[in-house]
Amino acid sequence: MDTNQLARLSGVEKAAILLLSLGEEATSKIFEDLDDPEVRMISRCMMGLDHVPEHISKQVLDLFEKTREEYAGIFVRGDEFVRKAISKGGNDQRKTMLLEQLAAGPSFRPLETIAMMQPRMVASLLENEHPQTVALILSTQTPEHTSKIIEYLPEELKGAVIHRIARIEKVSPEVLNQIEESLRHEIGLMVNREQQQVGGVDKVVDILGRLSKGKDQVILEEMEDTDPSLADEIRKKMFTFEDLIFIDDRGLQSILREINNDTLVMAMKTGTDEIKAKFFSNISSRAAEMIQDDLEAMGPARLEDVETAQQEIVQVALKLETEGKIVIPGRGVNDVLV
Repeated sequence: MDTNQLARLSGVEKAAILLLSLGEEATSKIFEDLDDPEVRMISRCMMGLDHVPEHISKQVLDLFEKTREEYAGIFVRGDEFVRKAISKGGNDQRKTMLLEQLAAGPSFRPLETIAMMQPRMVASLLENEHPQTVALILSTQTPEHTSKIIEYLPEELKGAVIHRIARIEKVSPEVLNQIEESLRHEIGLMVNREQQQVGGVDKVVDILGRLSKGKDQVILEEMEDTDPSLADEIRKKMFTFEDLIFIDDRGLQSILREINNDTLVMAMKTGTDEIKAKFFSNISSRAAEMIQDDLEAMGPARLEDVETAQQEIVQVALKLETEGKIVIPGRGVNDVLV
């Protein structure tokens, strides 16, 4: 590469090659002194490299007045290198944020300004936008950030936004470009030309699981009026029959008092040994023996009937949680006891 070719490298490309040459330890220390946008730009450039020829790295080192012994080129796994370099930084909160943003992939640039704004400010910015626009914007954010923003949205907007996020699969770059243009003072970033997976049911499940106690059920009840099948799909993924194993004994006993024996037997048909043991340990030995006998005697059952029975028990659990009678671990702030 001659001088003219070297000159065609951008500053970010030169910085990326230099840091790859210096190694992970040095890169980690340098990252600590750079602004977050600078770290992201250089990191993405690194992740696009898999081989730096010797003569290129040498000329970059010379350009930055660094003298190093000649070596036969650098072969790297850019994504692994970047993650290790960021992970060795001293600020845990910053490391987590940068790694989450990089997890979306080197080619996808989310609406990073909104990602760094306070949830209340984002909600104020978006509250007068069309629900579809709000859904598209929030789909580019982490579930944790999105759930906090939704807390501050008007009540009449929450259900509509969640519904639309669940229906999003891929978004064209033209649509996101239009949104960014309308929010140019806060965003002004570009997205790549490939469509990106930004929403979907799984993301909604993660978002709803982080909302304050009972608000997830309110949103789902509103969604049932317009799209009951989608609401049911989300419910099934949010909290499953097998998740009942994590409820404490007192909570499970409260659930058992609300269901009949036939429903419990049907639900147990495909239950794991662990979930069966959990239920059996919270009923009398006689009752456990009767259920085991019924299971052996009932023969084959339709999967649909088993899932219906399991969902009935799950709905009882969610109702008791909303009423404050039980705690379901791992559901947003619900597992914080006072």
